[in-house]
Amino acid sequence: MRRAHREKLQLCDALETIADALPRVDLLKCLGTANAIIPLLRDIHRYEETVIFPAYEEATGGSNANLASTRRLRAEHVEDECFAGEVTETLLAIGHGETVENPEAIGFMLRGLFESLRRHIAFEREHVLPKIGIVD
Repeated sequence: MRRAHREKLQLCDALETIADALPRVDLLKCLGTANAIIPLLRDIHRYEETVIFPAYEEATGGSNANLASTRRLRAEHVEDECFAGEVTETLLAIGHGETVENPEAIGFMLRGLFESLRRHIAFEREHVLPKIGIVD
């Protein structure tokens, strides 16, 4: 789980670097980041949903509040993956030389994704991982 969080935070840092550099971005960084987003998120989300969340639900006795938390976290996974698809398309276009017509809008899009991912990680670190014996 620590590695998963580290990889997601590295992705967030890459997205933030691109957002900060707009409209003059490193095309290869855009392509590399675009190609990493969806596979990374899918793998980590699958791990969380099949290993971490069931362990959390068991450790907390399956209380309604904790079940609601994991339902919300699962819903965030779906939202993040959908949003990641849009970000991927945008970064691929930029990486292939498409002109950045509206850097503010693209920056806003990138920030929306990486801020959501960071909030998700923070919640897991503060509430989920301590309950299953993982100290971050």
